[in-house]
Amino acid sequence: MEFFASYDGTTLAFRTLGAGPPLLCLPGGPGRAADYLGDLGGLSAHRTLILPDTRGTGASAMPADLATCRVDRLVADVEALRRHLGLERLDLLGHSAGGSLAMLYAAAHPDRLAGLTLVTPSFAAVGLPSDTGVAEVIAARAAEPWHADAVVAHRRMRTARTFAEAARYRFAFEPLMYGRWDDAARAHAAADPAQRSLPVSEHYYRDYVPDTEDLRGRLGALRCPVLLLAGELDLWPTARSAADAASLFPRVTLAVQPGAGHYPWLDDPGAFAATVEAFLAGRRAGSDAAPTPSPR
Repeated sequence: MEFFASYDGTTLAFRTLGAGPPLLCLPGGPGRAADYLGDLGGLSAHRTLILPDTRGTGASAMPADLATCRVDRLVADVEALRRHLGLERLDLLGHSAGGSLAMLYAAAHPDRLAGLTLVTPSFAAVGLPSDTGVAEVIAARAAEPWHADAVVAHRRMRTARTFAEAARYRFAFEPLMYGRWDDAARAHAAADPAQRSLPVSEHYYRDYVPDTEDLRGRLGALRCPVLLLAGELDLWPTARSAADAASLFPRVTLAVQPGAGHYPWLDDPGAFAATVEAFLAGRRAGSDAAPTPSPR
């Protein structure tokens, strides 16, 4: 684990895993430490994964002001890490709520990006729905033995007033978030409470109101290529929501992983890693915008 001081002096942690060109990976949750990303289905065989813990989660310090955990203000932490790493431009990956953060970073610092990979991202930060057609996705899994309990838990989570209240129903709901509810998925879901910082979860979108017109204009002018990877069985975002959001980006590749839920690197590690690596390798082959070091 490595540490650095962010813009306001808060000590933030990150670890590196693997070998190859760097790929900065922003975790979601919101408020979940980066451990849940694992090695992203073996992607670490091709890339050096840089895995930061969002402020207030994992090994990163809790800030004095929890308002700095709001998604738009976390952009400054990503930029501080880029500077610490000495990268002029970088490949950035964001998962789930980390995808929202990655999009805001792209809008604020487009010239710092060589490529943007959005893995089952939330579109909350850009003011778009993430659950278009969700009822059909849930109904399609009605034959699963856990389905009835998961649907009840899903309804209760949707009406919960706080993340702490929703957490009471999370494990019963979790089968809907995975393509296969097997031992690996159960272990991954069971690790969530210990990896999640509820104060960060509560503040991630609190009082955030997106300037949708400005954001769409900025993302519509983004010069770097974008991979938007959705899971066929995911609820947030659904594949339909991802397809609708693809129009935000001028140079986008939309990929829907068959049989995958919210964590596609667990459902089919080989397919996930191959899709992401093909995008990254193709981006590097077709561009001179590879991540390069700069003076710190």
